[in-house]
Amino acid sequence: MSKENKSIHEFEMNLICEYYSGIERQGPGSSDITIKALSFIDNLTKDSVIADIGCGTGGQTITLAKNTEGLITGVDLFPEFINIFNSNVVDLKLENRVKGIVGSMDNLKFKDEELDLIWSEGAIYNIGFERGIKEWRRFLKPEGFIAVSEATWFTQERPQEIENFWNDAYSEIDTMSNKIEQMYRAGYLPVAAFVLPESCWIDNYYTPQTEVQKLFLKKYSGDKIAEQFIENQKYEAELYYKYKDYYGYVFYIGKKL
Repeated sequence: MSKENKSIHEFEMNLICEYYSGIERQGPGSSDITIKALSFIDNLTKDSVIADIGCGTGGQTITLAKNTEGLITGVDLFPEFINIFNSNVVDLKLENRVKGIVGSMDNLKFKDEELDLIWSEGAIYNIGFERGIKEWRRFLKPEGFIAVSEATWFTQERPQEIENFWNDAYSEIDTMSNKIEQMYRAGYLPVAAFVLPESCWIDNYYTPQTEVQKLFLKKYSGDKIAEQFIENQKYEAELYYKYKDYYGYVFYIGKKL
């Protein structure tokens, strides 16, 4: 299908997928942070069943696989991400216990009480934090764990520019105390919550995008949608550098009650 026959929405989805396929991580994070979050989760064994929801190309999933012994399923909406995910799994000889499947986080195919651990780094916003932790809870075994990183305000008041940006991009952004209360109300014992360091954003997320942006602008020279997309990415990064004292990602870990 030619670009001319695609809707803007279809083109943007493919563009976004292509863009993020060239980056190891599709959101802020690091292997150290994944391991730190994992340290709050006990009773995992070789028989444990783990799902990474919104896994992207699997940067954090590979870290999970290297630090656990159980079966891991990565789920993502984009087939291209899953193809990269499964290729990396094969290269690392982990295919006997790690696999990626195409699926939507609002229509997961797991059985009730099948999972020991649900993981989601920088992805639950696609369904919404409160909805996600509520709907996914049924897939967890009794005393199973959920671990998600989520956009969070660090202060009660913020400059209007960043307030407007986040209210438009993700209106569920909230303070840590309110997120923890939401987790409690959804049927979890909050186990831990900690802020991701700036390096997770700068070194592992925004800086790697610089070269990808140059290649995209060259490949899609004159394409207004592609150019606007890159401008949006640059603006988001600029806002982080300007307002990083006011917001960031927090890892929330809860245990099913």
